Order: sequence, then C-alpha cells, then structure tokens
Amino acid sequence: MKLVAAAEMQNIDKLASENYGIPGIVLMDQAAKAVADVALRQENFSDNSNGKIVVFCGKGNNGGDGFGAARYLANAGLQTAVFLVNATFNDLQGDAALEADMLRKAGIPINSILTEEDLSFAEVKSLRADLIIDAMLGTGFKGELRGLYKSVCSMINSLEKVVLAVDVPTGVDADFGTRAENAIWADMTVTMALPKTGLLLYPGKENVGELILADIGMPEKLLASCDSKKYLVTADDIAQMLPVRKPNAHKGDAGRVVIAAGSPGFTGAAAMSAFAAVKAGGGLVSLLTPLSCRDILSTKLTEVMVHGLLERMPGVLGGAAEGDILQRTAKADVLAIGPGLGTSENTTQVVLNILKNATKPVVIDADAITALKGNMNILPKMQVAKVLTPHPGEMARITGIDISVIDRERVNVAAHYAKEWKATVVLKGAPTVVALPDGTTYLNSTGCPAMATGGSGDVLTGVLAALIASGMPVEKAAVAAVYLHGLAGEIASEGEIGLAASDIALAIPKARKAIYEQEDLQFSIYNTSLKMVK
Repeated sequence: MKLVAAAEMQNIDKLASENYGIPGIVLMDQAAKAVADVALRQENFSDNSNGKIVVFCGKGNNGGDGFGAARYLANAGLQTAVFLVNATFNDLQGDAALEADMLRKAGIPINSILTEEDLSFAEVKSLRADLIIDAMLGTGFKGELRGLYKSVCSMINSLEKVVLAVDVPTGVDADFGTRAENAIWADMTVTMALPKTGLLLYPGKENVGELILADIGMPEKLLASCDSKKYLVTADDIAQMLPVRKPNAHKGDAGRVVIAAGSPGFTGAAAMSAFAAVKAGGGLVSLLTPLSCRDILSTKLTEVMVHGLLERMPGVLGGAAEGDILQRTAKADVLAIGPGLGTSENTTQVVLNILKNATKPVVIDADAITALKGNMNILPKMQVAKVLTPHPGEMARITGIDISVIDRERVNVAAHYAKEWKATVVLKGAPTVVALPDGTTYLNSTGCPAMATGGSGDVLTGVLAALIASGMPVEKAAVAAVYLHGLAGEIASEGEIGLAASDIALAIPKARKAIYEQEDLQFSIYNTSLKMVK
C-alpha cells in the first residue's frame, strides 16, 4: 500500500479534478461522510439518538471535512455543535465555504472561537460531549501550534473525551511524524485515500490512535500512478513474496547460509543469528567464528555446522580467516557477517577485504557495519548485492549524522544512503525502514515494544540470510525478513517486557504460517489496526 507526503496528496487531489473530472467538493463530501460513518459506529451512538458531538474546524479543507461530517451527524439525529477556530464564516473559501454554507442552511450554527470567552463556551459544550471531532489543521501543518489553536488543543486534551481526528491529528506533521506541543491526542484518526507517512512515524504516531483509511472515491488508477515511492508493508505483500517449498525439497534446495560472527564474550550474537537462520528455513547453516569460540558455540548449536577461524590472538582474526570465509562463502548462497565479530584493527581489515572480494550476496550487520566507518566507498564498488542492517546509532556512526536527525527523517535518510551506497538499507527502529537502491522505501508494519531487547537484531540477520539463501531477491528478502521478524515478536511476546531474542527466533515458523494462512491477521501497525472504510 502506497504512503504519501502532504504535497503528493495535494497533487493527487489536483489530478482527480483536472484529469478525472471529479470536483473537489465531491471528494470533500465523501471524506465528510466517512468521518460521520466512523463516528456513528461508536458505542455511544448505536441508536443514533441522544448523542452529543462537538466538531472543531479550521478554515481550510480539513475544516471543510468537519463541516460536512457535522451535517451528516445532525441529519442522523445527533446533537451537534460546531466551532470554527480563529476565523469567521466570511473567512472561508472554496470547498470548505460550500460545506459550511450547506451546514448553516441545514440549521446548524457555526460558532467562531475568537476570544477566551468563546473558548470557555466551547469548553462547556465539550464537557457534555460524547465525542469530539478534530477537523482543525490537516496535512499542511508544520512547526508549533500558536494562539487559539494551541489553546483549543490544550483544552480538548485536558477533557479526556473520545476524540476522532480528521486526516491528521492537529499538531502532527503529516510527513515526518513530529508533533507540536499540545498536539491533539486522538483515539482514532480517519485518513483519506492513502495513509500519510507521518501517521506511521514516532512520536506523532502516538497521537493517531486507531488508524482508519477511508475510500473517498479516488480512482484506483490515479492512486496507483502517484509519484510516491513509499509503501506500507502488509501481510498480503509478504504472502506473495515468500517462496513455498516443494514437496520433494531437500536441504540443499532450502539454501546454504554462511554466517561469520562471534568473539569471546559475544558468542550469543553468533548463536542467535545462526539459530534464527535455521528457524527461518535455511537448509544448511554454517557458522564461522574465531577458533577460541568454536567449542562453546558447538555446544550451544546442535543444528549448525560450526567452524573455527584462525586468530592472531583470542577474538582477533588472522589474515588466513579472510580466505577461509571467502572459500566457504563461494559454495554457499549468502554470507552474513558482523554479529559480535569484534572491532579490533585486524578483524576490521579482514572484514573489509571480504567485502571487497565477496562473490555472493552479503548481509552486513553490527561490527561489520562499524568496520565500514571511513570506508563507505567500498559499497558501491562491490560486485554483489548487499544489505546493511544498522540501528540508528550505527547509522550515525558511519554517516556522521546526528541520531536525532536520523530518527526524525529515517525514511529520507535510508533512501538517500541506499542510493549512494547502491545497497539495500534496513534502518532498524520503530518503524523499521527498508530502502532500496532505486529510492523505493518500505515502512514495516509489524513489531512491538517487547522487541527492545538485546539480540533482536542478530535474529533479524539470520532470518534475512535464510530468505536470501532460499532464492529470494535481496530486496524482497529484506522487506519480508523485517515483516516476519516483527510478526514473530508480536506472537512471542506476552507483554511489553520480558521477551528474549531467542523467543523471536522460535516464533518464526508460526509467523510464517500466519502470513500464509492470513487467519485473524489484519493490517497491524505496532498493535494498531489499519481499518478500511468505504
């Protein structure tokens, strides 16, 4: 499913009118009806009587949606009060003015909030409300709330009423998910035609509540052809990507995985990556680890072939390790390198030489990412497909960009460096972003806070390596691995705290089965359903 920025959505609206002959007022009224339909489905209004709704509108198109929704709700028999913030009826223009005019002619007054006294009157009405609709500021909002808008939002938030936001909660940036002080905290948000990227990004995502996508009559051809290269990953997408194993398959058909990982004190990272590769379907998984770690990892892993690499000293790879890893990788389908491998000067040089000479797809994680600091020019020169899986700290380390900027602009940052490095970039976090070398980005829709535990990333590396080994193109394998990993975390978690990374690996088969069968599986965005309304 495509995701759009505010400017992209505005262009879609324009093309709907210019190329498809759909007047803006028609789309606005469809949006208004969708908002009203969602409001009417709330438990308070099951009998369409005695319910009290207060609608707060701005003077733009978002307000127009609110005026139209108020008209539909009043027609359904609900007691509806409407407030226009920091403007009067005469300030309205275009389609918003048309909706407001229809509302007034239906006998519903529009009360302007221009003073503190007006705000007090609105607060009295809101105290008696069963539902408040926020239709003040939409996709065009940037920066901070000011004046009466800030006061109204603060008042609404203080009442602890059920709040329905139209398109975007007032005060949330539709592109980056940043939020203003006093931004509206909605219980549900009805967004139009396509999800806005910022609704899925923190911290603004916390303000969205349940995300509901409204079909307002936009032509499918128009939505499919829009310029956006951003996508929300769904279970349907992954079901179409994942390969189905043949009935007569043998272990060689399932893929050969080589993982170079581990060092003294960090054998757990190597073990989790290798075990996850097995659970994700790797037919033959080999773990190459410093000789000093071989015995302990052989004891930990019974289904993995463990080989010791020559060392200069315990945990520091010697030059011969490079040839050993490349030789074994040549007979495999994929190499994953980095988890717990160490960052000594000698080990770093071994890693860089392996990347320069790799002949099979490479998953570059953890300490192998650190090895690239100052050596990023290696990536575009590599002759094989590669995936980097940095968390924000590692991304900051190799790019020099502040972590706060990476978190705020994770989609753009991942897309930029995927192009520059000619690599697939899996920027981990909430949500994880997968960026392809052509600039296409995918926002993952699975996962949960319980996955914030050491080793989760190591498990992802193993899952990704196994999917590549199964024959999936590297780009699709990255998207599928992230989704599968997040879903396994949801399945394995029994709360927000206490999940072990190995539990995620154990749940991978259940997650894969759930994707194939789609039983009780719906759009899930960090435990928030994305519902569809027509």
